[in-house]
Amino acid sequence: MKRIHCRLMGYLCLALLMLASATRATAQEHNAQGYLFFAPGVITSPGSSRASLHFGGGGEGFLHKGFAAGAELGYLAPWSDFGSGIGVFSLDGQYHFARGQKVVPFVTAGYSLGFHNGHINLFNYGLGANIWMKHNRGLRLEFRDHVDSSNHYIDFRIGYAFR
Repeated sequence: MKRIHCRLMGYLCLALLMLASATRATAQEHNAQGYLFFAPGVITSPGSSRASLHFGGGGEGFLHKGFAAGAELGYLAPWSDFGSGIGVFSLDGQYHFARGQKVVPFVTAGYSLGFHNGHINLFNYGLGANIWMKHNRGLRLEFRDHVDSSNHYIDFRIGYAFR
């Protein structure tokens, strides 16, 4: 079982690396962008909540007008027990409003896989904005919620966006 999780983690890292490479290769055309994020948050379940930290990175490729598809890999853990966190791999669809402007709001939703000793299937959704300080560098602010049958993993993300 442990070997399967290591192999899965290897495949996920390879997919993210390939997406990041594609993002850098097409950056001149602005058909793709990447980001890194740090996200304080909260894990809620019926009757309880715990402070959390989520960090990672991802990329998005634009398909048509403001529609994009993306992938992301990160680590999510409660503040009180950082070593007991989970890896989170997400595949998402996005819509970016007002592309080409300095402030570009977006919405996102998709599937997430949480993995550590076993796995959990999650649905995620969120909204945010990329604030382009320079032509190819910016600030990414985002609210994201990963949901399973009884828990919410809520993030308030602060990140670095690049294209």
